Amino acid sequence: MSGASGRAAHPRTAARDRAAPRGRGAVVTGENLTADVAVVGAGAVGAATAYFAARAGLRVVVLDRGALGGGTSSAGEGNVLVSDKDTGPELELARHSQRVWREDLHEHGQHWEFESKGGVVVASGAASLAALRDLTARQRAAGVQAVDVGPDELAALESELRPGLAGGAHYPEDAQVQPVLLVAHLLRLASAAGARVLPHEPVTAFQRAGERVTGVVTPRRTVAAPAVVNAAGTWAGEVAALAGIRLPVLPRRGFVLVTEPLPPTIQHKVYAAEYVGDVGSSDAALQSSPVIEGTPAGTVLIGSTRERVGFDRRTSRAALAALARGALGLFPALEGVRAIRAYHGFRPYCPDHLPVIGPDPRAPGLWHACGHEGAGIGLSAGTGQLLAQALTGRPTALGLAPFAPEREGLAA
Repeated sequence: MSGASGRAAHPRTAARDRAAPRGRGAVVTGENLTADVAVVGAGAVGAATAYFAARAGLRVVVLDRGALGGGTSSAGEGNVLVSDKDTGPELELARHSQRVWREDLHEHGQHWEFESKGGVVVASGAASLAALRDLTARQRAAGVQAVDVGPDELAALESELRPGLAGGAHYPEDAQVQPVLLVAHLLRLASAAGARVLPHEPVTAFQRAGERVTGVVTPRRTVAAPAVVNAAGTWAGEVAALAGIRLPVLPRRGFVLVTEPLPPTIQHKVYAAEYVGDVGSSDAALQSSPVIEGTPAGTVLIGSTRERVGFDRRTSRAALAALARGALGLFPALEGVRAIRAYHGFRPYCPDHLPVIGPDPRAPGLWHACGHEGAGIGLSAGTGQLLAQALTGRPTALGLAPFAPEREGLAA
């Protein structure tokens, strides 16, 4: 499916009549910069947008209020999943992102430890297995590789799974990356293509010409650009508010436990079937469903929890205990293994569980790439490529209408 929805005035055309000289990289006038695109936020989504935009020939400046990749991207597991998405726009975006990861970014995958390990979803009882079978049937109809497996086949896929599980599904397309390495190397590649990357520069205001956004202001400089991309993750609503725009992106806190290094124990990304329902829930209370995987370093990552507590950064003993119980419920062999650390962050949650991608007609010149919740790492590649296509006036590989910032479902 292709479409031109989401296209706006081509920034290169809009910038063509500016007095500043053109060339690769941003144009420096004193402390100020001129570019075709200013990307606000240097996490995975912002880095992917900068990379693809720079590769498309646009002059790009990336700004972040903190360290590069130091927000939500540093607090995730690195999921690149199709398994946890029901049919609809998000699954289409996930499948498009899979193609981008495996084709457009394939040559760079070793830099961010891209592992095409596959996923295994397990159901403990008849009811959860029936729901999983319904989901896999819908996913297969949409083109996903989803293989139903019985209890014996589960044991063949993951020998340490507890016995007595009802069955599950195998998703060969599921993958994993190391998210901090991803951000670092995408920004390095973007810089090599001419982008200018500026950490520790918070955007404090937008430049305007009437209703149109024409750049951003930081405490150090102005960046004039006919297109500004709001890729500020959990803080995207605050950035949008600087332009007088309401964008209901909310924080949803999540924890991850990390074990001591182990011999190879878990071969796939393994999670309970209930995880899919938790992802799609709007409940503010603590939810936990086990998501477990090994890493190249030998550590095991144990997720996942979700709760809406604002930006409360305190550690939750209840959340960590739930993670440990969930892990042991699937892998009894982890009993006695030490958890060496835990980390947590805030996922950018939208009320209708879809990201916001594309131009904002309420403030021409402002674009959004945010609200991906826990799927931002996996969807970053497809999101960045789609925005680069739209920013250069090309038809987008997917229509952007379902992700529009003014869509009805986002008003909740």
